[in-house]
Amino acid sequence: MRKSIVIKKGLSSDMRFDLKDGAGSDAVHTNPVYAYAVCKLATDTELEGVGLAFTLGSGNKIVCDAIEYLVKHIEGKEIYELMSDFGTTYKKMADDPNFRWLGPHKGVVQLALAAIVNACYDLWAKAEEVPLWKLLTDLSPEQLVNTLDFSYYEDILPKHEAIELIKNQKAGITARENIIKTGYPGYDTSIGWFNYSDEKIIQNVEAAMDNGFAAMKLKVGAQNAAHDIRRAELVRKVAGDQATIMFDANQQWNLPQAIDICSKLKELNPYWIEEPTHPDDVFAHMALAKSVDVPLALGEHVPNKVIFKNFIQSGCMSFNQVDAVRVGGVSEFILISLLSRKYNIPVVPHVGDMGQIHQHLVLFNHITLGHPALLLEYIPHLREYFKSPAIVKDGKYLTPMEPGMSADLLQYEYYY
Repeated sequence: MRKSIVIKKGLSSDMRFDLKDGAGSDAVHTNPVYAYAVCKLATDTELEGVGLAFTLGSGNKIVCDAIEYLVKHIEGKEIYELMSDFGTTYKKMADDPNFRWLGPHKGVVQLALAAIVNACYDLWAKAEEVPLWKLLTDLSPEQLVNTLDFSYYEDILPKHEAIELIKNQKAGITARENIIKTGYPGYDTSIGWFNYSDEKIIQNVEAAMDNGFAAMKLKVGAQNAAHDIRRAELVRKVAGDQATIMFDANQQWNLPQAIDICSKLKELNPYWIEEPTHPDDVFAHMALAKSVDVPLALGEHVPNKVIFKNFIQSGCMSFNQVDAVRVGGVSEFILISLLSRKYNIPVVPHVGDMGQIHQHLVLFNHITLGHPALLLEYIPHLREYFKSPAIVKDGKYLTPMEPGMSADLLQYEYYY
């Protein structure tokens, strides 16, 4: 008989980390501070659930304040009872009448929701004494969909259809489980941060290839497009024609600029161009996709399932970059992954968590949902602060085996 585990109290922690020597810089964040709004769930046992949302700076405190309010929805709940119908509780938190006007379902409130939801899944996996990917892949289709909120998806992916989609993927599970042994392919997103010199980029490209990475990403989005083109040509020259290269503009171009610059970057055979214009502008992305035949990776800054629904239906999304520490946590990530699977759009997450949580989620996506095992972003800058940091060897994520979602942080002296 399994032991009852009751959530006694939810707490938040504002944790920020200064980066050095241009690491993490992009066209918007020239001097970034990586930050986690952390939700910790204390229980009537020794177990503690830990969930993260990712921010960039002093706004982290506002997210923590929202966590302190929203967490009341799960305090006093027994974890197994809570997760058996988590979709219902999720909807209550997302639609809290005191906070919903501030979104709905976006911004500070959604980030706080992400941290709380992720802490619930972490606690659930720890209670089962298994890693999150194992917990998720072992759930029945019915158990899995009961953790999701299908509001506004009834017209495109009703609950019964989601169950059938999962069941239809069972035939290939045994073969797909080989990924547990072989490791999940990663790509190095740190070779070309925005503030890096040409010399630093060359060194990083060579080091990435020596470390087994066949895929890597360069930050673009400079005011001078010629600067972007020159750096992109440099990466292609050093990496070679066989390397997989992506370009990330961090939303810096208007539509005419995006059409012009993407047309030029296309000559370098990019695997994708990421966030070319404003992340809410579905029609601009559609126009860009129609004008320039280049794959678009979208979703890093898309905050909820409804906007993802629009992008997925629009036909302009080549790669789905849904991030479980920006949307409403693991629950919403899974729902969006299900819809993306229906439309055969691969999920290649953005990893605001540095890949800690997403290493579990891509395994689930591949094994249970049949998503192709393409790539997972790797950012190593905060690995020293995690109790069980993600391990990448020869360009592949090794499968995590510790209970939970690998989100536990070491004690860090700079609390805000």
